[in-house]
Amino acid sequence: MQTIFVMVKCELGETYDVAGAAVENSDSISEVHSISGQYDLMMKCYLGDGDDIGHFVTETIQKLPGVKDTFTLITFKTFS
Repeated sequence: MQTIFVMVKCELGETYDVAGAAVENSDSISEVHSISGQYDLMMKCYLGDGDDIGHFVTETIQKLPGVKDTFTLITFKTFS
C-alpha cells in the first residue's frame, strides 16, 4: 500500500464542492482536510503497490471540477 498526500488549490469559492466531490468519487481518498496557507485542501490517499501515482493524481484529483493546482507528497514509511 502506498500513502500519498495531495495538496489542492481550488478556484475561488469551490473548496467545499471540491472536498465533497473528492470523497464521493474515489475510494482511494481516505481523508480531506481544509487547511490554511498556499493550498486549500489536503487529501490523504491510499493506493495499491502497483498503482501509478501520477495517473491517479492527474486523472482522479486534477480533473475534479474546481481544482486549480496540486502538489503531491509521497511518503516512505509510516511511524505510529
